[in-house]
Formats: sequence, structure tokens, C-alpha cells
Amino acid sequence: MAAVAAVMTVASATAAPDPGNIHSEEPLFKIDPPQVEARRLAWWEDARFGMFIHWGLYSQWGCHFPGPDGKMLDGMSEHMMLRLKIPLAQYAKIADVFDPVKFNADEWVSIAKNAGMKYVIITAKHHDGFAMFDSQASDYNIVARTPFKRDPVKELAEACRRQGLKFGVYYSLGRDWQDPDVPTRNGYRSNTWDYPDEKKKVFARYFERKAKPQIRELLTHYGPIAVLWFDTPEEINKEESLELVNMIRQLQPDCIINQRVGNRYGDYRVAEQQVPSAGYSDPWETCMTLNRHWGYYLGDEDWKPAELLIRRLVDIASKGGNFLLNVGPTGEGVIPAGSVERLQEIGRWLKMNGEAIYGTTASPFKKLDWGRCTQKTTADGATLYLHVFDWPSDGRLVVPGLKNPVESATLLADGKTLQTSSSDQGVVLSLPAAAPDKISSTIVLKVKGPLQIE
Repeated sequence: MAAVAAVMTVASATAAPDPGNIHSEEPLFKIDPPQVEARRLAWWEDARFGMFIHWGLYSQWGCHFPGPDGKMLDGMSEHMMLRLKIPLAQYAKIADVFDPVKFNADEWVSIAKNAGMKYVIITAKHHDGFAMFDSQASDYNIVARTPFKRDPVKELAEACRRQGLKFGVYYSLGRDWQDPDVPTRNGYRSNTWDYPDEKKKVFARYFERKAKPQIRELLTHYGPIAVLWFDTPEEINKEESLELVNMIRQLQPDCIINQRVGNRYGDYRVAEQQVPSAGYSDPWETCMTLNRHWGYYLGDEDWKPAELLIRRLVDIASKGGNFLLNVGPTGEGVIPAGSVERLQEIGRWLKMNGEAIYGTTASPFKKLDWGRCTQKTTADGATLYLHVFDWPSDGRLVVPGLKNPVESATLLADGKTLQTSSSDQGVVLSLPAAAPDKISSTIVLKVKGPLQIE
């Protein structure tokens, strides 16, 4: 691997472009009638919580790569090939030793299910261009190139069906460092060390030769695909984005598409590593890491506390969004213990409080100083789920501006009835001295009639 030595430099930081208008604040283009869109998204908006999986060749040595002297070079992230500018011929050799014999699809899906997650999305192809499925369109894939010889996408799809979770796939659309025909704006994040002349790259050739055939394979060989999670549209034009959407609709009409298919198409928006202050008018999702990396990174033990993750889930649900929380399995096929421990804690909280997350809609309140609110409405009234982060020391919780008559107020944890009264401030609840849950306690407040909030 001595050939790598001369090119091991970190890519310089540049301002990120806005590929495919994915950061536009304008509403997404809706092709189907509203009732069709609503039906397609119904399960997803009920689910609220899913597992993201970043797994590929970069996982082999935890985003590190052997240098010419045998020392492991720090690739910094799953973008290792770009960060270190590893020639394709050298990077591809990782496949010779990639043999994740500890991979167990049912175990991964069980981890997600026990965490209270309702769907799983795995990187079928990341930016390095290596397919983690048995692709006939390109032999640069896990079945053809590795000693593993198995198709983890197929195994995960089947495991999800067995355990009752929805299954989706991630596909890097406009970055592919294996293919010679994939440009990015001004060479922003394309393979310029193997293929230096950006002017010779024709996205349409890659689109027809590799991207479109692989997406078709994913939609025709793996059963129902609940979500196609695109990334990095980059140079895709409006016509190509629309062509993909139409192809997906033809092959799997119920498949949900995120807005990174490009050019303001898609069923929902994505916020990466952040929670928007007020959500979006379109359906939306926050995707986030459990530590500091998407792919498995050797030595990253900077795990987010379960308290933070649970409150993020509540915050996102209170704004009408979904939470797609990422794990990065090792090169052996193991989800790290730090991830599993936190997911177990979230799962325990959801077993008690899931009613206040699944199937809920956004809070009717602009701001609550003590926590968040989710709701379920009926023709006769509404059920407000009050997620109390900061339990009042005086035992008095004010639901500001609420004017509806109260039907009942109970603690979700034990069903204990709470006393309520009305004041100029709104509805006032009398609470016990101790919070049922130190992270987030849930109060079920049922009110009569259409919501009236000043």
C-alpha cells in the first residue's frame, strides 16, 4: 500500500454548496393528490422513531487506513477515502479482508425493536460507491468482492419483516468516488485524485449506468422498501430527480422518498444533526448520531446521554417530526455496546411513555417552560400529553392559555388522578412532590371540545 503515501492529505475545508436545492425553505413539490400523500406517510408519521445504520468498507478499521509504514492513518469519518485521498485501487483492497462474520440481522433488528424504533434504514451505497448488496449493475459490491459473500441488505429486509419493522435503504445519489463520471460543484467532494478532470465527467452517464439501475434493483429484489433515503443530490437536474420519483412510484407506490432526491421533490424534509426551532410545514425528520460519527470510528466513546436523546425524541415529536437515530457497526458486524446501552434506556422509557410519542401530532403551544407537549385529537376533544422535563418544586404545573374544560388528568406512569383548576393563566395541575421519571414524566390531560388556547 505504499502508493498511498504521496496522497495522504486532508481535503481542505470549503463552504458547502446547496446541492439539488435540499436546503431551500420553499415547500416541496407534491406530485400526488393530498389524500395519496397522506396515506403513504401515515405509518411513518405514526412511527416517530427509527434506526439509521451507516456501515461499509470504512468500518473495517474504524475509519482508519493502513499507511506505507504500517501505521494506521486517521480518516476522520466515513468520508475516509476523500479525507485521505486514497486511490480507488488501494481503497478497494479493503474488500479483500472485509468479512463481518459477527453480523446477525435478527440481532440488529431486535436492538432497534427493543429501543422502540419502528423502522430501519441502512446505507445500501455510501459515497465510496461500494454497494452493501448484491448489485448486478456494478460488481463493486459486498457479495462479489469480499470473503463475506452475503447480502446484508437482503438479510436485514427479511429480519425486519419477521419482527414487524419497516425497512428502508440509504443511497448516495450524487457522490460516488468509484465512478469516473460523478462531478460535484467545483470538485467540492468528488474523486479528483483518480479522476482529476471534472469537465470530462458527465453525471447523466453515471445516472443511467449505475445509479438508476441500482435503485431499480433495490426496489425489485428486496421486497417492500418503506423509505428510499437519498443523500447528496449534487449535480442531478430537475428532470432526473423527477424521473427517479416517477420510477419509484411505478415500482413501489408506497415507498416514501426524502427531499435529497433533489430539486424540491420528495415526501419529507431532513434536518441533519439538529432540531429545527419550529419544525417545518412539510413532513420532516431529524437524523442524528449517537456519538460524533456516522460510521464506526475507532476510539469514539463520546456517547450522547440517554437523557439528552430521550428529550430530543420528545422535542422532535412535539414539533411533528421523526427521529432517525444512527448506529455505526464495526467491521466485524457488531453494533457497539455504547450504542446498545443507550438504545436500551430509550426503549425502557418508551415502554412506559410510548403512548405519548407514537401516533401523536405537534404541540398546540408555542412554548412551554417546563417541557413539551404532544397531542391526539378526536371529534369530541383532545388528549394532551404533557412531557415534564422540569418537575415543579411547588407541585403546581400551569398549562398556559388553555381554556378547554378538563375531562381528566392522570400520570401515565401509574394512572394516578391529578387535581386540576382553572385560572387566568390557564389550567393548573396539582402534582405529587416527586417526579415519576427523572428524565421526562408524562401527564395525560384530556379536554373537551376543539382546542382553545390563548
